[in-house]
Amino acid sequence: MNSRIVPAAASLAALTLLNGCTAGSNYQWGWYVIDPTRPSGAAHVQFLLAGLGLTLGLSACAIALSVLLGIVLALCGLSRSRPLRVLGRTYIECFRAVPLLVLLLWVYYGLPVITGLQFDSFTAGVLTLALSDAAFEAEVFRAGLQSVPRGQREAAMTLGLSRADTFRYVVLPQAIRNILPALGNQFVYVLKMSSLVSVIGLQELTRRANELNVTEYRPLEVYSFLIVEYLLLILLASWAVRRLERTLQTG
Repeated sequence: MNSRIVPAAASLAALTLLNGCTAGSNYQWGWYVIDPTRPSGAAHVQFLLAGLGLTLGLSACAIALSVLLGIVLALCGLSRSRPLRVLGRTYIECFRAVPLLVLLLWVYYGLPVITGLQFDSFTAGVLTLALSDAAFEAEVFRAGLQSVPRGQREAAMTLGLSRADTFRYVVLPQAIRNILPALGNQFVYVLKMSSLVSVIGLQELTRRANELNVTEYRPLEVYSFLIVEYLLLILLASWAVRRLERTLQTG
């Protein structure tokens, strides 16, 4: 079957199912609430799209911080020092076990009690997503670093490169190339999980959809629009990762 037919058929089936479910309950469609040709609908669409910047900024900051922390944890896991290995493994097991929503609430409400610092919703969201995702990033980087042949390190050391330069210029670039699809998956994961930050008041996509639904009470239409927003974001991110992967392979 043609690959272009599958998404079209799936979309048609979903719309048919949705229409059938609502028809049985005499649901009155209210797409006017997000109709861009109407003044009120255009204002609602603009309001919903205004959260796009915060969603992307939150996800980008979180993934950048989690990658840095993940590399450190991966190096701890590969270290010859037993305390460092235990520290890295403890972090990974603990943060992978804690639900993200629970961690978010603890960081936003509980961590200020310990540190004496009050975090705004954006900072708390970035910190939570980074701490949680770093546990997964660490395992990805550990596998990537171990996939680089030992001969590459030995050859670099023979040429006179220091241990740090060998890691920076020889090992790490090859590891990133090997794990790029997994890193792309983690970015998609962070992008989706950023919706949880809406519970602490950040005006990102999901929070704005919730507020519009409270005002207009059109959950089907508003949340359908929200699904489309996230779908387009995820598809664009996936396309960018695949394109970058092909570029690196060609290089």
